[in-house]
Amino acid sequence: MATAKRPATRRRSAPPEPEPVNCPDCDGNGEITEAVRVGARKGRITDDRQSGLCLTCWGTGEAPTD
Repeated sequence: MATAKRPATRRRSAPPEPEPVNCPDCDGNGEITEAVRVGARKGRITDDRQSGLCLTCWGTGEAPTD
């Protein structure tokens, strides 16, 4: 006697991955702007700006997980 065929069950899809959170220091840009300082002792701040890599997220723009 043949076994009755059971209906196929639905496979559940994997839950969607959460979107990465923006870095709090650079707001997701990956770069930070700093004021340029001039002078050895006093470090006078000028009106100029300098951009650099965000050290919190290493330029990815995503918040660190740990």
